[in-house]
Amino acid sequence: MSKALRETALSGLGPRRQGKVRDIYDLGDCLLMVATDRLSAFDVVMAEPVPDKGRILTRLTAFWFAHLAEVVPNHLISLQVEDFPAACQPYRELLAGRTMLVKKCRPLPVECIVRGYLAGSGWETYRQSKSICGIALPAGLLEADRLPEPIFTPSTKAAAGIHDENISFAEMVSRLGPRRAEQVRRLSLELYRRASQWAEPRGIILADTKFEFGLADGELLLIDEVLTPDSSRFWRREDYEPGRPQKSYDKQFLRDYLESLRWNKKPPPPPLPPEIIAATRARYLQALKALTGEDLPD
Repeated sequence: MSKALRETALSGLGPRRQGKVRDIYDLGDCLLMVATDRLSAFDVVMAEPVPDKGRILTRLTAFWFAHLAEVVPNHLISLQVEDFPAACQPYRELLAGRTMLVKKCRPLPVECIVRGYLAGSGWETYRQSKSICGIALPAGLLEADRLPEPIFTPSTKAAAGIHDENISFAEMVSRLGPRRAEQVRRLSLELYRRASQWAEPRGIILADTKFEFGLADGELLLIDEVLTPDSSRFWRREDYEPGRPQKSYDKQFLRDYLESLRWNKKPPPPPLPPEIIAATRARYLQALKALTGEDLPD
């Protein structure tokens, strides 16, 4: 287990922008995306990091970028520190395994969510209206039921600390235009289909996930993180049973713990006990092993 990294402050690498998990350095014609070990829940970043989390996210994203490259190109330039600009080399040890050098893109102002099963906010919305994002669903579905077909349910892309909001496809069209909106819907559904086909024989149900896209020189690229425990619900197939919450390899375990507390889901977050941190890390490692067949290198 490596020492947890909560944030970076790397001088000489240009302006830094901090997301919930990533520290992003603007290198001029490209970006350096450093996945820290920060962990967020309910759009609040926890005070305690999870050791190796950033390395797990980076390794999984790199795996999926390669696996799905024939569906859509992505923004990855290199994962190898020796390929990074000279200004990065003094930080080789810190950057190794948790950093991507990527093309600079203009992110689309939406998050592209695909749901194959009824869970999370989708389940709550269905209970009220029998629909999600304006998509009507059959009556009588149970929590965690498989949907007749995967559905595309976009949301706004909010700043850190602000909740994303589900929007209809019509609203997405108004933001992106009909051609681009239809393109990202088609690609998102195909990415989900291929990822599910890979995951299920390896013991993981991909219940839902989030994709992000960006434009570089007019080309649409898959960007940011892809199909990780931070951006997806990974359920254990052997334990799957509709009608109840599922055992998972993602941060739902942390959410469930936080829901058991009297916390208003606003900063500051409650402290995380060591056993919650360790159990979260174990689930992320299990997802990595199941999906890639590899353990995290020492």
